[in-house]
Amino acid sequence: MKVQKTKYKSVYMKYKEFTINGKIVDVFNRKIIQGEIHVINGKIDRINEAGKQVNKFIIPGLIDAHVHIESSMLIPSEFARIAVRHGTIATISDPHEIANVLGKEGIRFMIRNGNKVPFKFYFGVPSCVPATNYETSGAKIDLNDIKELFIHDKLKYLSEVMNFPGVINKDKEVMGKIDLAKEMDKNIDGHAPGLRGKDLETYIFSGITTDHECTDIDEAREKISKGMKILIREGSAAKNFDELIPLMKDHPDDMMLCSDDLHPDDLIKGHINLLISKALKAGYDIFDIIRAASVVPVLHYNLDVGLLREGDRADFVVLNDLNNMIVKETYINGIPVFKDNRTMIDHIREAKTNVINCRPLNVQDILVRGINNKIKVIEVFDGQLYTGKQIVKMDIQDGYIKTDPDNDILKIIVYNRYRQSVPAVGFIRGFGLKKGAIASTVAHDSHNIIAVGMKDEEIVRAVNRLIEIKGGIIVFDGTTYDEMNLDIAGLMSNDDGTYVAQLYQRLNEKVKMLGSPLKAPFMTLSFMALLVIPELKIGDKGLFDVSEFKPTNLFIDE
Repeated sequence: MKVQKTKYKSVYMKYKEFTINGKIVDVFNRKIIQGEIHVINGKIDRINEAGKQVNKFIIPGLIDAHVHIESSMLIPSEFARIAVRHGTIATISDPHEIANVLGKEGIRFMIRNGNKVPFKFYFGVPSCVPATNYETSGAKIDLNDIKELFIHDKLKYLSEVMNFPGVINKDKEVMGKIDLAKEMDKNIDGHAPGLRGKDLETYIFSGITTDHECTDIDEAREKISKGMKILIREGSAAKNFDELIPLMKDHPDDMMLCSDDLHPDDLIKGHINLLISKALKAGYDIFDIIRAASVVPVLHYNLDVGLLREGDRADFVVLNDLNNMIVKETYINGIPVFKDNRTMIDHIREAKTNVINCRPLNVQDILVRGINNKIKVIEVFDGQLYTGKQIVKMDIQDGYIKTDPDNDILKIIVYNRYRQSVPAVGFIRGFGLKKGAIASTVAHDSHNIIAVGMKDEEIVRAVNRLIEIKGGIIVFDGTTYDEMNLDIAGLMSNDDGTYVAQLYQRLNEKVKMLGSPLKAPFMTLSFMALLVIPELKIGDKGLFDVSEFKPTNLFIDE
């Protein structure tokens, strides 16, 4: 695929001084004026009201208030090339995923690559690498590392504190990270699904100021009442917009918008602009919703991002109309990064880097001896990160527990990719595969190999092919492989974003042809290893009961 390249430095020289006309959306004074913006050297020199009628709107550049760039399967520079098409000019980016694979050097890779393009990536310091002590990651970020990243790399905030039990129980290591962030005057992001009451008060009192994990509006209201800002999330797997958007009426200054995890096929279609359009069509106030995507995150995180005021950075978006939020032009620091229906940011390739240190599997590695026939099964809910727990009686054949595809109970495994080990094996309901297997090195948060399938032989073949290509995602239909290589940490591709999106969509459709009803099967698969979202999950060390926050046995004692 041919990629259009435009050196943005030369483009910037051309646009050092220019004027743009349109209907300017003033979110501070809550009015729309017909005017002209005069830009000099990347900043807004002056804004004049003008009588000339121009049928286009100018709004502040949009900000994703919490996103893992790695989930787009694109490196930051390529994420930027796609995001600017939709008016996104900045992200609050948690490099938690690559940190779990490559540690500090993974974070620095994200920073270096992001700095190669005119896009405003604001990276935080991951607070939970690994997310728990019950899984194996490729690296660990300790208190000294966090201090180094704050001082040496000038990172802006402490990323989501997922170990909320550690905060509640005053874990020494967790509290040390929080205390360091407060000492250095850094914002601290939260991650507290379902947390209420006194435990929530303890969590907030520690200094944590945001949460993007609310799935219930009453939970969100309680968190706002106790001082938190709430992020309305609409990602590829977790979608909370419809439940939480009513908060915009009464708490507009406490709301931000985010995607959290957005896969490439969804990013191609739109970003924060789609959330704004959806809110506007539902009748919410235009100034409130645009403020949530610009002013609120800028003020909360103290970002160097312009908000359409004189003296601000020239960060803005040009639209044909406000309702559909289809972007015509995007400017960052006065540089046109999207114009004439094409991105003007370079496509960049980086050196491959990955960690796959595990041996190939054989069928005997994933057999489950039938101690008894009553087991715990992970229950999947489409469009959600949380799971349920079911108690199911299974058939035992030749001494082993078998899958039950007629009742949609398949086998799931997580296999340590960082060192030699044995795979953890469980059972899951909701994937719906009638044949074949899928496997991935994207498995939040430690990103070990994760696979689901009906037959042991097919699961093993999918995993072994994944090891052979050194990371990516695989669909095996029992005969042939369809795959995408993710040659950066087993999380991201070096390829053009449009190509990656098309290939990823094709792989998703292949999974659906095998019987899966899930809208985003690979995204859903990746979260089955997320040990900080209730209720029952699986890591490389076995099943994990998140409600009890401890490992649990597969079998129910008779």
